[in-house]
Amino acid sequence: NKPDYGEAVIIKEGEVPVFWACGVTPQAAIENAKPEIVITHAPGHMFITDILNEDIESIF
Repeated sequence: NKPDYGEAVIIKEGEVPVFWACGVTPQAAIENAKPEIVITHAPGHMFITDILNEDIESIF
């Protein structure tokens, strides 16, 4: 009951814990899983596309 980030949460009788990937947690999971493709966000920004990074990196 010692989370890597934040404080431990008490789960009461009848409650079902769920995983909400937000912030640091998905970054750590992605680094460990090393998937071929990842879709994520930057705080306050969202950009969804099927364009390759190489094709758009010059505009950022």
